[in-house]
Amino acid sequence: MSSLPLVFDAPRRAAPPRHLADVDPADRPAVAMELGVPKFRLDQLARHYFGRLTADVDAMTDVPASARPALAGLLPDLVTPVTERSCDGGATRKTLWRGHDGTLAESVLMRYPDRATVCISSQAGCGMACPFCATGQGGLQRNLSTAEIVDQVRQAAAAARDGVLDEPARLSNVVFMGMGEPLANYKRVLAAVRRITEPSPSGLGISARGVTVSTVGLVPAIEKLTREGLPVTLAVSLHTPDDELRDTLVPVNNRWKVAEVLDAARRYATTTGRRVSIEYALIRDVNDQPWRADLLGKLLRQRIGTSRVHVNLIPLNPTPGSEWDASPKPVEEEFVRRVRAAGVACTVRDTRGQEIDAACGQLAASQRA
Repeated sequence: MSSLPLVFDAPRRAAPPRHLADVDPADRPAVAMELGVPKFRLDQLARHYFGRLTADVDAMTDVPASARPALAGLLPDLVTPVTERSCDGGATRKTLWRGHDGTLAESVLMRYPDRATVCISSQAGCGMACPFCATGQGGLQRNLSTAEIVDQVRQAAAAARDGVLDEPARLSNVVFMGMGEPLANYKRVLAAVRRITEPSPSGLGISARGVTVSTVGLVPAIEKLTREGLPVTLAVSLHTPDDELRDTLVPVNNRWKVAEVLDAARRYATTTGRRVSIEYALIRDVNDQPWRADLLGKLLRQRIGTSRVHVNLIPLNPTPGSEWDASPKPVEEEFVRRVRAAGVACTVRDTRGQEIDAACGQLAASQRA
């Protein structure tokens, strides 16, 4: 096997301070005892944080002033907005977050006619080294904590409710497609998914069917997620159906080949009953050839089944100075036609935010520069 520039274990850094979202509801009594407050005070705190989307203890008028200092210690500022940019008439808003140690992560909040979606980060940077991705070019700084992940969602939900997207909206969808490889931060991402989907006061109460977890194809982690039995959508960042090119575009393919990844995706779809999404960034003269569209449709039909898979074609959002560019519209349309001809559903993702560096990792890279 060739030597790979992949990082599965994040560099060791000082852990973020403990946060309410890091605490399993079953552990709240012990934490309350440690803080010297009654257990129901933590339940009050959770109702405000998860249910009312506030982290300001002083605004919690049902909590006595004497208990607020202890409880405030469970709501430290973990992710603080550094830069916020809007476009698409206010319907898209990207936020660059700074962690307690100065690391940077990103999220994008988007309003559509029928939903509001936030795309969140699970790591600061990424160790998967995909050459066309701005995050992959920057490398991995560290894993985000459960609370750092959850608080991106909590703040997005509050912002959407308060009309930051030009009109009030209810956050209904969460996609783990920001910075990082979610399944390389498995334990914290899984805990975050539970906090996001459990009803208040245990969590934010967003339907699990509105949550999508992406991966470049870490097969053992996909198998593990399959056994969890959570009805979240699995999105596989495939980007090409042939191993020869994928070894370069998605270096993890040197460990787990296309067939292995698709077989794991089939088992996930079969076990959970959820249709798998295949993410495919269409790159001019690299992976957009008609024969690759034909091969993609054939492999998905044979290895997953047409009723269990959907191709999400992504027009590449090129990064400054990159050799990679989006495919011309006629090429994109022909690619879609050929995948559909194999009986596989295929749609083109609505492009958002090119003028605000909305591609994953771009805003963080510009800040570091």
